[in-house]
Amino acid sequence: MFGFSIYLNQPLTNSKQVYIEQMAAQGFQGIFTSLQIPEENSNEYKTYLTSLGSVAQANHLDLMVDISLESLSKAGFSLTNLEQVKAVGVTGLRIDGGIDNQKIAELSQTIRVGLNASTITEEDVRELQNYQADFNKIEAWHNYYPRPETGISAEFFSQKNAWLKQLGLKTVAFVPGDENLRQPLFEGLPTLEDHRRVTPLAGALDLFQMQTDSVYIGDEGLSQRAREQFLMYQEEQKILLFAEEVQSGYEQWVIRSHVNRKDVARDVFRSEQARLWGIKHIKAENCVKRVRGSITMDNQNYGRYLGELQIAKRDLAADKKVNVIGKICHDDLPLLQHLNSAQEIEIRKNKKRIEE
Repeated sequence: MFGFSIYLNQPLTNSKQVYIEQMAAQGFQGIFTSLQIPEENSNEYKTYLTSLGSVAQANHLDLMVDISLESLSKAGFSLTNLEQVKAVGVTGLRIDGGIDNQKIAELSQTIRVGLNASTITEEDVRELQNYQADFNKIEAWHNYYPRPETGISAEFFSQKNAWLKQLGLKTVAFVPGDENLRQPLFEGLPTLEDHRRVTPLAGALDLFQMQTDSVYIGDEGLSQRAREQFLMYQEEQKILLFAEEVQSGYEQWVIRSHVNRKDVARDVFRSEQARLWGIKHIKAENCVKRVRGSITMDNQNYGRYLGELQIAKRDLAADKKVNVIGKICHDDLPLLQHLNSAQEIEIRKNKKRIEE
């Protein structure tokens, strides 16, 4: 499952509402927001949350709200009146502090509860069990980290998720957006430090490989380009890549769908259907070093491999039998590690280059 974030620092503008509607239409299923961001004005939280909840309900979206006991009270809500909270469209509470396990267990009987994945302990789990918490409504939500160099490591994340999975808990984590990065640092909101500058879909696929059930966009913005990548992956399980510098005469073979061979090569993506195109002649040209992301086609010097189309997953030496005919744009290079057995991809021209 994919979700995204909307914050309560201002009234719900028309542009934000349109963004929410677009994200819902493109397969995103949940919104995350917070009542405890110090640089924002909590005086208007109740009004803003009510507006956000209304739009979430209209678009059939879950709404998870990050709270502490103090921040919830400041916003004019109370844990003793959950019906009031649920009435504005809130479907879950992510508990960050100030609420004991007995109360959390009680909350889980009537609303989805997100616990801090980084701080939950075995003792917490035993207490929740003793208080008869409904573990079907409890999830483990990792933090995001606005400050560079403070995001957690992939090793720690994997270890933590493995333990949470043993407990039967669903896990949720964040990747940064690529537009409208959140103030005041504007450095992205990833769970893993490795993802701070990574294309959002690549970060999300990394998290799924590490036993993450749901991935949310931490920042408020996803570019149209990124949304197209998420939409294609959700609807068709295809990975959308953007290419640039495709040489004239080769576009018909590059800008299209491809399927990776089932026997995955270590060094390259091999288009399964390329040699079925019946290409009769390709002269040797631009036989240069194949840097990571290079799109190549085997020329007439390669005999029966003539016409095979590949994408280099690592830097490779020049080969007089292989023409370099284009390259995957830099932002999409992290997606190459997810080109697994029989993975279908679609290559399009790089949007940024087209717009320029």
